[in-house]
Amino acid sequence: MTTTPNDPDPVEANHHFHFGEYYVHHIQDPGKQPLLLLLLGFILSFLFIRFSVRMIRRGVRWWPGNVTPGGLHIHHVVFGMFFLLVGGIGTFATAGTHPWIDAFGLVFGIGCGLALDEFALLLHLEDVYWSEQGRKSVDAVIVGILFTSLLLVGYLPLGLTPGDRVHWLLIGLISFNALCTAVTFFKGKFWSGILGIMVPGVSWIAAVRLARPFSPWARWRYTRRPRKFARARRREARFHRRTDHARQWLFDLIAGKPTPPGVRPTRAHQLAERVAERLAASRAAGYPRSYLPPDEQRIRSLTRLNRLAARRTASSARSKTGPHTRTPAQPSAADQQPTVGATAGSRRRAAAARRRTVAAGRRRGAASVRRGRS
Repeated sequence: MTTTPNDPDPVEANHHFHFGEYYVHHIQDPGKQPLLLLLLGFILSFLFIRFSVRMIRRGVRWWPGNVTPGGLHIHHVVFGMFFLLVGGIGTFATAGTHPWIDAFGLVFGIGCGLALDEFALLLHLEDVYWSEQGRKSVDAVIVGILFTSLLLVGYLPLGLTPGDRVHWLLIGLISFNALCTAVTFFKGKFWSGILGIMVPGVSWIAAVRLARPFSPWARWRYTRRPRKFARARRREARFHRRTDHARQWLFDLIAGKPTPPGVRPTRAHQLAERVAERLAASRAAGYPRSYLPPDEQRIRSLTRLNRLAARRTASSARSKTGPHTRTPAQPSAADQQPTVGATAGSRRRAAAARRRTVAAGRRRGAASVRRGRS
């Protein structure tokens, strides 16, 4: 067999990488395309929403901003739950058939990114997005992305694949791996435990090493062992603090720096609060009372009742003193004439005093006429 200079080398052609063949062999044929789309939707939605909230935090004018219909701020976890419902129900409704499962896998991934980005809000039941407690959301997102990525590349506990035969020895090893993973979590090594679920051996090494000094294992086991506790603290100061600084830098790069405690809120937050207050005031002024929220209706009813009670108290006090009694608090009509520089309140009080004087004179005239007739 002769080859021409223009023909490719058979060895080089066999070793040439073809992305299409790799995708078909490792992703499409095993049925992992919906999982890949789920992972892409997960990552892209998380990056988009983090970019959005950082633009809102800076208060840039060219970005749309928060969604506040009627002054109510809607968190993006609400949209995430909507996407999760659509993706999950749609997958069951179409029985997981193509191409619907690919589309609903992408929708479900978008919902995962939006919902887990506010995991701290659901955990603490308050808006801790830009506080130090809000970093739990970033931890939850990274765990979700890591777990989905390991499933995509084919890693299961101890490196098994769905088609492998499982023997009693493998069942025992999986149980031992689960026990070591639990010990790793108790020792405060979160990331080692997460990797140990999928990758064999990681949790085994982490389970036999020293625990972190502030972990539950250290409180249970190192209280009566001061030497081991001192070793754990030295190792924490030497190694874990460096990794914590690197992790903090990475999280600040991805999600933005949290607001330190005691610092005033940003200009964007203050602007959003002012806009919400104006929208609520305009809605209360422009709509009829029947369309107001229950709290605003109750406030208006209480205000009206307080005014009526104050008027009744004043009228009862005047009826007790009598119409002919002149108290120091009620000067004569001549003294109540408003001056040039009098305010609107003093004019109203003077006019009310004049009306009372005229009404008292009428009552005295009516009484004298009745006595003459009798």
